[in-house]
Amino acid sequence: MTWTHLDAQGHARMVDVGDKPPTAREAVARGYVYMQPATLQAIVAQQVAKGDVLQVARIAGIMAAKQTSALIPLCHPLELASVQVDLCPEPEASRVRIEARVRTVGRTGVEMEALTAVAVAALTVYDMCKSLERGMRLADIELVHKSGGKSGVYTHPAHAAPATPPPAP
Repeated sequence: MTWTHLDAQGHARMVDVGDKPPTAREAVARGYVYMQPATLQAIVAQQVAKGDVLQVARIAGIMAAKQTSALIPLCHPLELASVQVDLCPEPEASRVRIEARVRTVGRTGVEMEALTAVAVAALTVYDMCKSLERGMRLADIELVHKSGGKSGVYTHPAHAAPATPPPAP
C-alpha cells in the first residue's frame, strides 16, 4: 500500500497538489449540540451570561474554517471564497443544528474546513452555556455534501434524496 501522507522512508509529508487543476469546490458539514430544554430556551431568549451564543458560535466557526490548516496536520492552507455557518435552534429535539458551507476555487477540497467550522461552532456553544449545563452533547458531525475536484460530487447516503420511482404506465 502507498500512503499519501508518508514518503518512501515513512516520513510525514504534505501531498503535492501542484499539478492538479484548480476547480470550484464546495463542502457542507452538519452537527448538533443536544441540551436540556431550559438551556436551549436561554440561548433563544439571549439570556446566557456570556452573550449571544448563536452569533459568537457563528463567528467562531467562520474563524475556525480559516485556520483549519493550522489545526489539522498536513492540511493545505486554502484561500476560501466563502464560509457560511448557520445555527438553528430545534426545540422539538432540544438541540442546536449547526451547518457550515465552505467554497473555494482551488486544487484541493474544503471538507476539512466545513467540518472544522461545525466542530468549533459546537464547542463554542458548549463553552458559552456550560455554566447552565455541563451535560450538553456534541454529536453527529459529518460531511453532508461536497462537490468539485477529481472525485466529483459526494452526498452522504443519509442525506441523499430518495430515488423517484418511474411513473406508472
